[in-house]
Amino acid sequence: MVGGLLCCLGMVTASFSTSVVELYITMGFICGLGLAFNLQPALTILGKYFYKKRPMASGLAMAGSPVFLSTLAPFNQYLFNTYGWKGSFLILGGLLLNSCVAGSLMRPVGPKLTTKKSKNKVGVRATDPGMKEKHKKKSIWAKIDKYLDFSLFKHRGFLIYLSGNVIMFLGFFAPIIFLAPYAKDKGIDEYSAAFLLSVMAFVDMFARPTVGFIANSKLIRPRIQYFFSFAVLFNGLCHLLCPLAEDYPSLVVYAVFFGLGFGSVSSILFESLMDLVGAQRFSSAVGLVTVVECCPVLLGPPLAGKLVDETGQYKYMYVACGAIVVLASVWLLIGNAINYRLLAKEKKLKETTKKIHTPESRESEPLKTPKSHDVIVKSIKSQKSKGSGVNPSERETNI
Repeated sequence: MVGGLLCCLGMVTASFSTSVVELYITMGFICGLGLAFNLQPALTILGKYFYKKRPMASGLAMAGSPVFLSTLAPFNQYLFNTYGWKGSFLILGGLLLNSCVAGSLMRPVGPKLTTKKSKNKVGVRATDPGMKEKHKKKSIWAKIDKYLDFSLFKHRGFLIYLSGNVIMFLGFFAPIIFLAPYAKDKGIDEYSAAFLLSVMAFVDMFARPTVGFIANSKLIRPRIQYFFSFAVLFNGLCHLLCPLAEDYPSLVVYAVFFGLGFGSVSSILFESLMDLVGAQRFSSAVGLVTVVECCPVLLGPPLAGKLVDETGQYKYMYVACGAIVVLASVWLLIGNAINYRLLAKEKKLKETTKKIHTPESRESEPLKTPKSHDVIVKSIKSQKSKGSGVNPSERETNI
């Protein structure tokens, strides 16, 4: 709900901007912060509500963005032509207030945890000032660790996922940004060029729930990381073949396949992360992933634009983006194959250790009593034989 208010505030204040620097603050910072506040709770709440059909649920939930995006490109063009850029920002700001309604519908699930107070209260005083400082440091670190679980950087699967995504996002968003300019460069009018984004978004809208349904199947879900790698590979191959599109019908075909590839990746992007780290650590994982991924997301489009400026053609940019995304898919595929193999070995090792430590195996093994135990038994026997009648000491019985 706070995210919806921030998005609206950013858009409305952007309509009064008089320089690009002010747009950086209003649209870039305020509206961007609002969108970040919207994304993470929306993703985390899915893990709270669903388990069995979670991939399908996330696919359906992710389908919301292309539904709006399919009409947004021509709608933006209409708003700009009718009301200008200032009026467009005001109207879009009002539309983004609907996020508050979506936020108000998110409810916590499960019983509330109540802590019982113990009758025996034991108070501990830390008179040493060094102890107090140590306790404060620990409590601060515990608070940070509660919201951002840095131990995830020791998680093998998480590191494979993160490194693959960092490579992928360098070339993931630039093809969308430059699709309309690429069409205009081919001599296509503004509305037809904007319509390509609508075609892509329309296919994306159906691709996300469909891919989510496939990912939820018994064959795919246990190996969803492989499925994610192949979805990234398909996306990269689409960009590599884009320069073959020379006229408007071929660009429409590219937009269809691009929408299919983009929807496939987006549908299982966060589901594959939840599969690796679990629902409990998912919130921290999303936070850390989005922080790290900001760098390639910010660098990708400007570097792509620089390449277009240097070469004077868009096709080289699409080839470069396609090559980067294909490289990311190969990295993820190899990394996940190694990870699955190591997980299988670790599982076998646990099973063997469990078999060794079972009660049946213990019964079959000869009992080995330590020497200290024999000494204590002898001393107890000697005391009994002397007729002292003294029971063995508490220490002896504990040993």
